[in-house]
Amino acid sequence: MAKMNFGGVIEEVMTREEFPLDKAREILKDETIAVIGYGVQGPGQACNLRDNGFNVIVGQRQGKTFEKAINDGWVPGETLFSVEEAAEKGTIVMCLLSDAAVMSVWPTLKQYLTPGKALYFSHGFAITWSDRTGCVPANDIDVIMVAPKGSGTSLRTMFLEGRGLNSSYAVYQDATGKALERTLALGIGIGSGYMFETTFQREATSDLTGERGSLMGAIQGLLLAQYEVLRENGHTPSEAFNETVEELTQSLMPLFAQKGMDWMYANCSTTAQRGALDWMGPFHDAIKPVVEKLYASVKCGNEAQISIDANSKPDYRVGLEKELAALHESEMWRTAEVVRQLRPENN
Repeated sequence: MAKMNFGGVIEEVMTREEFPLDKAREILKDETIAVIGYGVQGPGQACNLRDNGFNVIVGQRQGKTFEKAINDGWVPGETLFSVEEAAEKGTIVMCLLSDAAVMSVWPTLKQYLTPGKALYFSHGFAITWSDRTGCVPANDIDVIMVAPKGSGTSLRTMFLEGRGLNSSYAVYQDATGKALERTLALGIGIGSGYMFETTFQREATSDLTGERGSLMGAIQGLLLAQYEVLRENGHTPSEAFNETVEELTQSLMPLFAQKGMDWMYANCSTTAQRGALDWMGPFHDAIKPVVEKLYASVKCGNEAQISIDANSKPDYRVGLEKELAALHESEMWRTAEVVRQLRPENN
């Protein structure tokens, strides 16, 4: 483990230098890794493991996703099976189904989790709120997690570019005495950049908070609020979008992603610097109570229950598609389509 100073707090992280790929392959050389589910995280993790030389199979029900797996090179009867067959064959069962799907498949899946196997997740949801999901593993298997800090698509794209997506990892239950080395080997195998330790509970609460907050929910709310104020005061859609979204994503985000917010500020005009420094406090003070309310709702299990209730409805997919369509058809994101077409690389 490498000790790193994160803003004055010392943390231990695992990098590829401390845990090289050859070591990961040696640890898992006798394992059959069964990836259950080929939706969001499944393709990236399964393909990365396969390309890194591990023994991987996929378990997926028939349908469009099954066909996607075939298109990605998984062979029915050889490396692509039903959920039940893959779970039976696997010594490490990577449960990469959606949270709602985990609940519905769990009664079937658990019968194949025989002593000594490892049950792997990439999200702490099912275990953290097991009183609501019903996912209670037997005490004779390892229960482990590697949670990439990004989408499965990003995990795969960055792997193909020779980069790695950072991941957290946790051991919930060590029945075999080798749960930690299994976890770290899988983290390296799926293409993690560096890995930091967490718990299932901490990962679940931070993940749900982040998705509802700065990663998705809050960012859409902030962008829309500024766009609306500009439009209501006579600015055109193009101007409002460029000043709200395009400059952020195409110019400023790469700067603070590269070297930090202070460096981005230093590379903007003095007028922009003064305004940003003066207004970051009021925004913080207005937003922090909302984040505190959000975190409390996550921690007590309320957000988990809302997700379970919504995702379990038979018409959930229809309702979701309507909500996403409304987002797509909003003026701000219809303007985005035109602006993207006008980018120099598209002309």
